[in-house]
Amino acid sequence: MKIAVVGATGMVGEVMLRVLEERNFPVSELLLVASERSIGKELTFKGETYKIIGMEDAIAAKPDIAIFSAGGGISLEWAPKFAEVGTTVVDNSSAWRMDPTKKLVVPEINASELTKEDKIIANPNCSTIQLVMTLAPLHKAYKMKRVVVSTYQSISGTGVKAVKQLENELAGVEGEMAYPYPINRNALPHCDVFEENGYTKEEMKLAREPQKILSDHSFAVSATAVRIPTAGGHSEAVNVAFENDFTLADVRRILSETPGVVVQDNPDTNTYPMPIYAHDKDEVFVGRIRRDESQPNTLNMWVVADNLRKGAATNAVQIAEYLVENDLV
Repeated sequence: MKIAVVGATGMVGEVMLRVLEERNFPVSELLLVASERSIGKELTFKGETYKIIGMEDAIAAKPDIAIFSAGGGISLEWAPKFAEVGTTVVDNSSAWRMDPTKKLVVPEINASELTKEDKIIANPNCSTIQLVMTLAPLHKAYKMKRVVVSTYQSISGTGVKAVKQLENELAGVEGEMAYPYPINRNALPHCDVFEENGYTKEEMKLAREPQKILSDHSFAVSATAVRIPTAGGHSEAVNVAFENDFTLADVRRILSETPGVVVQDNPDTNTYPMPIYAHDKDEVFVGRIRRDESQPNTLNMWVVADNLRKGAATNAVQIAEYLVENDLV
């Protein structure tokens, strides 16, 4: 397979290359693509050195699959141009997620919807992916009515500039700010920009994307997204009201049997998910599983995942793997 990684020099792009290598993805030819200022720079993949090329050269090479992680504006401009030459694009930005003509895919949940005609496939928001990985099997069993989710999101979700801001603050150095306030010793209830309804874009992604992924608008999601000074890994406090009642033993069993989900839930031994342990792992971790005693048929749980891996790079590579395995490219 001739594979292009667009945005190869960014945080997610670097993880993408690592995931492709770790999972031994069948790459016969690799094209590393980035902005004009990066053209000619070199990156290593499987011990070989590759030079960064520009968009036009990548399109001319007609890759089988192009995995994008270069921002929404770039995706809107260039993904259709790749698609025109027959390339299947897996896009990690928000550009195509809510486009009704594009599939929004978490492979464990809805990859079976993909066809050869899908030339631009959207990768969901990082916080959405870990949320729906736990919600999908429970929805199937008990039918969700309402989800309330509060996120505790890593600065790595913002990018290199935010990581540098925290490093500067820890070192007592003044520097460029990714956020309107300090992030060290702080929690910012402000992920992405605010919309007219008072919610941020991140919060509205969490509200809208799960309905599309599950092809179901019978439940609603309300979200509050918060940025905290962790270097990697997003955490979510999730409250789910169901139509039907459940037992905690069944909930734990269902989640344990869900591919890609790991249950870490034993208060007696202080066993629960944390970003520090999810780092560099591809699974979604769930714990603090307990009944909401304030109303019937309602569950609380704590969900953690590495936002750069399952929340971005790994999910995109899994989509590409599904395309190859099912002869869809």
